[in-house]
Amino acid sequence: MSTPDAVTKDRAGAEYRAEGAHGADRSTVRSLLRLWPYVRPVRVRLFTAAFVAVVASCTGLVFPLVLKWMVDGPVADRDPAGVWLGALYLLLLGLAEAGLFGLRRWLVARPLAGVEAAMRAELYRHLQRLPVAFHDRWASGQLLSRGTTDLMLLRMFLAFPLTFLLVNGVTILVGVAIMLAQEWTLGLVLLAPAVPVMIVCWLFERRYSEVARRSQDQVGDLTTVVEESVLGIRIIKGFGRHRSQARAFRELSRTLRGTELAKARLLASIWAVIVTLPELAIGAALVLGTVQVADGHLSAGTLVAFLSTALALRWPVDSIGFLLAMSQEAGTATERYFEVMDAAPEHSSGPEPAPPADREHDSALRGAARLGTGAALPGAGALLGTGAALPETGAALPVTGAAPAAGTSAAGTYDGLRFDDVRFRYPDAPADTDPVLDRVDLHIRSGESMALVGATGTGKTTLTALVPRLHEVTSGRITLDGRDITAMPREELRELVAVAFEEPTLFSATVGENVLMGGQDTAGEAELDRALAVAQADFAHALPQGTATQVGEQGLSLSGGQRQRLALARAVVGRPRFLVLDDPLSALDVHTEAAVEAALRRVLAETTALIVAHRPSTVLLADRVALLSGGRIAAVGTHHELLRTNAEYAHLMSGDEEAQR
Repeated sequence: MSTPDAVTKDRAGAEYRAEGAHGADRSTVRSLLRLWPYVRPVRVRLFTAAFVAVVASCTGLVFPLVLKWMVDGPVADRDPAGVWLGALYLLLLGLAEAGLFGLRRWLVARPLAGVEAAMRAELYRHLQRLPVAFHDRWASGQLLSRGTTDLMLLRMFLAFPLTFLLVNGVTILVGVAIMLAQEWTLGLVLLAPAVPVMIVCWLFERRYSEVARRSQDQVGDLTTVVEESVLGIRIIKGFGRHRSQARAFRELSRTLRGTELAKARLLASIWAVIVTLPELAIGAALVLGTVQVADGHLSAGTLVAFLSTALALRWPVDSIGFLLAMSQEAGTATERYFEVMDAAPEHSSGPEPAPPADREHDSALRGAARLGTGAALPGAGALLGTGAALPETGAALPVTGAAPAAGTSAAGTYDGLRFDDVRFRYPDAPADTDPVLDRVDLHIRSGESMALVGATGTGKTTLTALVPRLHEVTSGRITLDGRDITAMPREELRELVAVAFEEPTLFSATVGENVLMGGQDTAGEAELDRALAVAQADFAHALPQGTATQVGEQGLSLSGGQRQRLALARAVVGRPRFLVLDDPLSALDVHTEAAVEAALRRVLAETTALIVAHRPSTVLLADRVALLSGGRIAAVGTHHELLRTNAEYAHLMSGDEEAQR
């Protein structure tokens, strides 16, 4: 049975949007505090930068005091030398302010770039460790936007709004104190708009948080559409669907545009209030101060200093809306980032791996394997295993992990692969639906290969995905040589098991690098040549740069059959102890299929294999056949036995039976 489709991802999309809506009710400050573990290593430089910025901003408040001295002193006394001295003081203060702000910028640039890089690297590592079920539910564009746009917003917040919310707050407090000290009546006039401005900011914060979250989710949707259009360009062109795709893109773009305009309207409304009310207060203070100067109750220098201080506070006050907007966007970006980071990863079950000396014997028996999921997802790849020196291509193929004689193992028995009363239901499936697999009992003896046959949708692919624990069984257990796979560390399990899926995934790397992903780090040309020969993938040597040829994104520069053969080569290059093949020859022509089968028989003779098969020719590779029907194993036997005794199996094989005879 295939993994959940786009409908499931749409449902998941609605779920995380609902989570985002609830996120608007959470404190932005509480969300942003979760960034502290990432910021802590650079806290000294950030605190130093904040202190420098506060000093620089407060330095700007000294300008009005110098102006007061100049107006009430040298200007009133008509002292040109004093005026020039005052001008020198202002120049030095300006240079000091500019230098301090430049120092702040230098202090934060490199550390915050490092914080962003560290968070992105941790997100990527976490995605690698998340179960396949998570990737089935999440659109890749949403994950990409969290690793790019959201982290950029967080870096910008740490670099500017975080510092200047503090700096501007301190500057406003110091400035108000200076104004009250100059003339408290005028200071009270300027403080009059404070209460309405705070109320507007509170309302703005709640509404802007919701719109910002919606905007960031829509960016993720748009990213998904672009990615799918690029990867599916052959389908779009082949069916002439470029207009419908462009229309869908325009609709999403128009929706995003509307959300961005809503953000702009909110920002414009708060700026209108924040700018207008203080400007009216400054105008009222100017009129009142002028009257007081005319009456002789206030010196001209004091009025100049007061108004200069008020004007110096315009930027800290006007920037409140801008800084709050960036803080809200950073808060929603933090929520989106931790929605992924909070997802439970695959945990390595069982005891810690034994020290290398204790595992040397097992390693010699097991060899190595590489696991590929066949899904184009972050983290969908393979786990490196170990291997051993390999023979020349075409020679006898003793496998390091070859199955020993039945009845022997390091623990006492080599029991092969067993499914005991295994049930499986997808995690997000309704509780009242039937399980995909129900009470599956199957034993593949050590050194035996078994074909798994069944109608489309009976759960064959799902069953194979349970062996390397791409999905976890709902109940029952699976054992390898008597060991429950849930009690084994995942690293060890995936060293034992290699998988090749029907729809292979190749990475943007060379042919050789894609194949050798299934072997150990020291695997070389001999191992590569042998694996290519087994998979009948010698076409790789005829490529422009041979096995060093870049295959391009998703391997789309190759045919389906070529990609499938390279995936098969990747599965066998590590000489795995257990081999799971999901219809590995479906994209091959009959002549290539026959050649691959001939080479594959030698590999299957020395490993324990489970092979999903649809063609009689593939079934004949196996020692025995298991029929999967209705989520259960309906029959087990040889190909010819089942043809004679099982009508369902005979019907499944009837399409090619005459040709086989």
